[in-house]
Amino acid sequence: MAKLGKRTRAAREAFAGKEDLSVEEAVSLIKANANAKFDETIEIAMNLGVDPRHADQMVRGVVGLPNGTGKTMRVAVFARGAKAEEAEKAGADIVGAEDLMETVQSGKIDFDRCIATPDMMPIVGRLGKVLGPRNLMPNPKVGTVTMDVADAVKAAKGGEVQFKAEKGGVVHAGVGKLSFDEAKLVENIRAFVGAVSKAKPSGSKGTYMKKINLSSTMGPGVSVAVENATAE
Repeated sequence: MAKLGKRTRAAREAFAGKEDLSVEEAVSLIKANANAKFDETIEIAMNLGVDPRHADQMVRGVVGLPNGTGKTMRVAVFARGAKAEEAEKAGADIVGAEDLMETVQSGKIDFDRCIATPDMMPIVGRLGKVLGPRNLMPNPKVGTVTMDVADAVKAAKGGEVQFKAEKGGVVHAGVGKLSFDEAKLVENIRAFVGAVSKAKPSGSKGTYMKKINLSSTMGPGVSVAVENATAE
C-alpha cells in the first residue's frame, strides 16, 4: 500500500470520527483542511433509495445554483439560421449542425453542455452513443431541447447544474469552489439537495435520501445529516 503524505494524513485525522454533520459544519471542516494548490471544487454525492434501471425510479433534473458553480461552462448548440445566430449572441462557444455532428463523431468533444433546437434532434440522435455516456445528450426534461436557445445558453453559463441518478442510485455534482464564502456554499448545497428532493420519482419506495456526502476535489469526504440538509 502506498504511504500517505503528511497533508493527506493530517486531513484524514481531522475528519476521523466526524459524521452526520450539519451542512455548515461540513463546509467549515472541508474548507479548513483543504490544501491543494488549486481552487478545488466542492462535490456532493447523494445515495438514493432508487434503482435507475427502472423508468419509474429514474431521478433526473436541473437546478440553478444561487451562487453559480465557479466553473466556466463551455456550451455547444445544435441549431440553424436565426436560432444559430441567437445562440451565438447569447454566448454559446460552439454552434453548428451537420458540421458539429461530424466534429463530435470524430471524437472531439470540447464542451460541457449540449443544447439543441427540436428540429435538430434527428441529427443529434445519431450521437447518442457518444453523448449519452457523458451525460451530454440534449433532453427536453432538463431544458436542453428547446427553441429558447438564448435562455438555455444563459442558464448553462450562469450556474445551472444537471443531475442524474447513476448505477446504484448515486447522484453527484460540483456545487461550488473552495474559494466561495461558507454561506454561499451552504446556500448552493441546500439548493441542490432541495432540487433532488423534489425530483423524487413515483416508483421510489422506502427511504429516498439515504446518505449525503461532501468533499473537496482532493480531500476526504464527510457525511451530512440528511434531515439537516433537507431542512428549509
